[in-house]
Amino acid sequence: MSEVVHNTKPVSERTLFGHPIGLANLFGVELWERFSFYGMLTILGYYLYYTSTEGGLGLDKATATGIVGAYGGLVYLSTVLGGWIADRVLGMERTVFYGGVIVMAGHIALALIPDLAGVGIGLVLIALGSGALKANASSLLGTLYEKGDARADGGFTLFYLGINLGAFSGPLITGLLQSHVGFHWGFGAAAVGMALGLAQYVVFRRNLGEHGREIPNPLPRTEIPRTIAAIVALLVIIALAWATELLTLDNLPDVTTFVIVAASIAYFAIMLTSAKVTPLERTRVRAFIPLFIANAVFWSLFQQIFTVLAVYSDERINWNIFGWDAPPNWIGSMEPVWIIALSPLFAIMWTRLGTRAPSTPRKFSLGVIGMGIAFLLFVLFSGSEGKTVPILAIFFILGAFAVSELLLSPIGLAVTTKLAPNAFRAQMMALYFFSVGIGTSMSGVLSKFYDPSHEAVYFGITGLVTVGVGAAVWSISPWITRHMEGVH
Repeated sequence: MSEVVHNTKPVSERTLFGHPIGLANLFGVELWERFSFYGMLTILGYYLYYTSTEGGLGLDKATATGIVGAYGGLVYLSTVLGGWIADRVLGMERTVFYGGVIVMAGHIALALIPDLAGVGIGLVLIALGSGALKANASSLLGTLYEKGDARADGGFTLFYLGINLGAFSGPLITGLLQSHVGFHWGFGAAAVGMALGLAQYVVFRRNLGEHGREIPNPLPRTEIPRTIAAIVALLVIIALAWATELLTLDNLPDVTTFVIVAASIAYFAIMLTSAKVTPLERTRVRAFIPLFIANAVFWSLFQQIFTVLAVYSDERINWNIFGWDAPPNWIGSMEPVWIIALSPLFAIMWTRLGTRAPSTPRKFSLGVIGMGIAFLLFVLFSGSEGKTVPILAIFFILGAFAVSELLLSPIGLAVTTKLAPNAFRAQMMALYFFSVGIGTSMSGVLSKFYDPSHEAVYFGITGLVTVGVGAAVWSISPWITRHMEGVH
């Protein structure tokens, strides 16, 4: 079916800097979606645990950071729903658009509805919308390149540049608004950002041609009642768990992690046993499993920018810049600065190296090891107290975060599209995001163990364990490469 898509003219043959013209549209919508997402996320924890006099809700700090981690995990868990809708109901292109509409509605709810009611409604809508948009924007980009196209890694790295332009600018704007006029103005700015993303997506929609319009596995009308019943049953189960306190604000990250792990195991089982998956595709899915685990470990540290490191930024970093105190949520903008600077260099490097570049498993292992080393660097400041950690030192540590991320994340997006069975293209990308979701919710679980008085132990253990995982991936990389069956 992909051959039919790639033979369409003339849009699919137009290029921009050597890449398919549709990359520009997906670059833009992902930029604004990430502007809204990270702009909101970097002030969310503070909104939850700041006192009412500071404009917050006054929750316990560990509960607040746990909610942030769990919410991030739920965003990635919802990618399976977004992938399912794209594969069976709307197609990837339309799912991206409607996902953006729901995200915007969620930010509006956070901006206008007070207290925990606004948080609940807003976060659920944003999680559902982001899940639909994220899984399908990345998969849609993959359809612009034929399998084996050497430009794909470079294209995904440029796409990643758009993500990080949004991730850089969002916290800058929302942090200033939050500190000067209040949290709800910051949430409102996130809604405006998503609206701008939707506007540009509609205007330049034609650049995508017929890519992503196809519905690979249409849902038969006879299955619609059963599908609706399953959704209602799930909502009833969640409501009962909340009513009986099996699910609480305190255990939300633990439950989220468990659910995503269970869902991931189920998804791997479905793909490995489906009659629609060929033996060659099944072998490639097996090769994806260790990469999935490594990715989850990487993100369990990286996503602590929004949990442990958000608190660290608020309580330990000296944010005084030439006599002016910058908002602590600006820690969320520091790592994207490095990504923006380094992404073009990595794109050029991968394109020029071509098949001579390190294999995907080697890149993954280096990314995980680098992330562990970056965490170990925080141990250097563990003996100090109060807001004494120099901002310049943190800036360079986050530079190590960025190098590690560029070795792993855009490469992970690209290899997922290459290893995906044809019948599960969008849902395979959702499975990739499950690994990010496990890591993100784990960042909330781990945040409960952070204590400023025991920083050396916390950063030391998490860093060393992560380095060990990266070394293990390096040691089995030849096996992974063989089972990738020709995918470099």
